[in-house]
Amino acid sequence: MPIERMALARLQATHEDVQKLKALRKPVPPLPGLHDYRSILHAHAEDSAHTGGTRPEMLADAKRADVKVIMLTDHFRPPRDFITDSWRGIRDGVLFIPGSEVRGFLIYPTETIMEKMESPNAEFIPLVTAGDGLIFLSHIEERPNHLMDGLTGQEIYNRHADAKKDPASLIALALRLTDPKQVKELEEALRLYPDELLAFQVDYPKNYLDKWDGETQTRRLTGVAANDCHHNQILIVKMVDENSVRIGTNVDKDEGMRLIDASLRPGIRALTTDHKPGDILVRLDLDPYYRSFWNVSTHILASELSEKAVRAALKAGHAYVSHDWMCDPTGFQFEALTQNVPKQKAPSKNNPSSEFPAAIMGDEIPFAKGMRLIARFPLSTKIRLLKNGKVIHEETQSFMDEAIEGPGVYRVEGWLTLDGEERAWVYANPIYVR
Repeated sequence: MPIERMALARLQATHEDVQKLKALRKPVPPLPGLHDYRSILHAHAEDSAHTGGTRPEMLADAKRADVKVIMLTDHFRPPRDFITDSWRGIRDGVLFIPGSEVRGFLIYPTETIMEKMESPNAEFIPLVTAGDGLIFLSHIEERPNHLMDGLTGQEIYNRHADAKKDPASLIALALRLTDPKQVKELEEALRLYPDELLAFQVDYPKNYLDKWDGETQTRRLTGVAANDCHHNQILIVKMVDENSVRIGTNVDKDEGMRLIDASLRPGIRALTTDHKPGDILVRLDLDPYYRSFWNVSTHILASELSEKAVRAALKAGHAYVSHDWMCDPTGFQFEALTQNVPKQKAPSKNNPSSEFPAAIMGDEIPFAKGMRLIARFPLSTKIRLLKNGKVIHEETQSFMDEAIEGPGVYRVEGWLTLDGEERAWVYANPIYVR
């Protein structure tokens, strides 16, 4: 259960396993002509009352987390134009692409469409995707049966969705903020194991993946991660009087915070001792941008760091999703080889990668006898090969070379074991074998 992962001993065990995995990591030589750019989609700054972060803060934290691309998704706030009134282009080594979260989509048109935002979906979607425009279905838990006609892709993981489906853990976290001993434990956990604490709710997104696997049987859809970062999870306990406090976050006004008194949580009296009304008694910053970025990202395989190249790569599905806090997946590859290429061995200095893959993740290719699928990871992982949403092969290695027997939609997952628990790490976009 996610709530059990918050225990200090479990956070420590998870952290120790993460450190062991990082020590085992070996770089994977890149595919010729492609760069692996850690990228963030579904990102918020200065765009709503419930967003706590700024774009300069986001830029500084992107550099700290080695993020190369941020695709902003401003909450729609007319008359502000989310394309022309936002950041666009490379700033201090980080590429910003403007967009919006609106109508259940992440949209990235190439130019302003403000005058046509109220158009029905049948007209709206082509307006967004004109030229190199992109549109992804968001928050699948709220719209599992949404039609996918004309869409570029969908989210295959959403951090906010994990939080929403686990209210018990959120309540437990809030209660811990009213007990001095538990507050100290949380502060210690945040100091020692910040990534593990932020990730305690992260789970396998079965409902997201089920929709993706079903829809990709009839169309190509690029899967991306919804980081959904706002820097709005700075947990605050504020004194009302000696017997009561308000609990909320950095984006809550006093009237929006939860009032709790000592008749329910006696520890409040110890927290308020020697303080005065209005004092901040507890302040825990769970989600600075750099930590959110490392929690989940979309790695885009593009020819260069430019908006045109990034858009083209996403449209082609040349991307994978990863929980980078577990281990840096940079260099991961998933490709198809035809029968005229000798059977591969694990990468080495003399055999860094296949020189002429027939297809890489996201591509569509006709089936040919003798076709094989290759996956390379920077460390040994439990590799799951799926065909049409069903697991057809598993092995624990850093390298997979598996023959396939017919057409299908093939994708790969990588899983790591942390604190004795298998947790999903990498999700590749499919290779569509027709």
